[in-house]
Amino acid sequence: MNTKRLSGMLAAACVAAASLAACATSASAETTLQRIQRTGEVRIGYANETPFAYTTPDGTVTGESPEIAKKVFAKLGVKKVDAVLTEWGALIPGLKAGRFDVIAAGMYITPERCKQVAFADPQYQIPDTLLTMKGNPKNLHSYADVAKQADTKLAVMAGTAELGYARAAGIKDDQILQVPDTTAQLQAVRARRADAAVGTALTMKGLAEKGGPQVEAIKQFNDDPKHTGYGALAFRPEDTDLRDAVNKELHQWLGTDDHLKTVAPFGFDKSNLTTKKAPELCAG
Repeated sequence: MNTKRLSGMLAAACVAAASLAACATSASAETTLQRIQRTGEVRIGYANETPFAYTTPDGTVTGESPEIAKKVFAKLGVKKVDAVLTEWGALIPGLKAGRFDVIAAGMYITPERCKQVAFADPQYQIPDTLLTMKGNPKNLHSYADVAKQADTKLAVMAGTAELGYARAAGIKDDQILQVPDTTAQLQAVRARRADAAVGTALTMKGLAEKGGPQVEAIKQFNDDPKHTGYGALAFRPEDTDLRDAVNKELHQWLGTDDHLKTVAPFGFDKSNLTTKKAPELCAG
């Protein structure tokens, strides 16, 4: 074969290969934001924790965080929000593994979690409290009260900030009953496998209503103000463009009548609004 012709064919092949490589690189460089805006679909990961995110008996996924996600992503042109149910402790691994695009579960912003995910600015602030049997038989009003009574057991949802708070207060691991969700917390207290369960005030109040007259949510819980929870949507660290786009919409929408109307069914109101930003909460 003529060497010039061979050289020309090789050159053409190289150009074609380079073109294909460029196309492949371009396709692989599509960000999550670009993909969800192109497809009009986003996947959210959530764990069953009323009122933040949960599945209703008819299979609908709702709660404060999913409903906010639906509204915010609609503003970004995303019409379909698919939801992936995940145990709380598997939410961050699931996000990083690509099972979903955002965690919409009312997850608290903590310095430790900030090392693993990119948080939007918080959409609410809320304190914690305890769920006990009616009358609070062991007179528990703080983590310290639990720590002082070695025979007292506390039901904590695995992977939550409260687990760290309990340990920091001196509660021993053999006093802590780790459970996968809030339903298990309620069952543990009602079955007297735990003397109390701890979680957000709204969650414990909801469990008390669900559990009937046997249980109650403690109204006076003495806690470190630093333990006030600030919940937010969470993204993969490389998806900062998506996080920033969501933040822009959140800042314009949070506190509006539409926002307050959206979260009211879940027990949230103006008192849960906050001006805190993710960077300062990540700094601790």
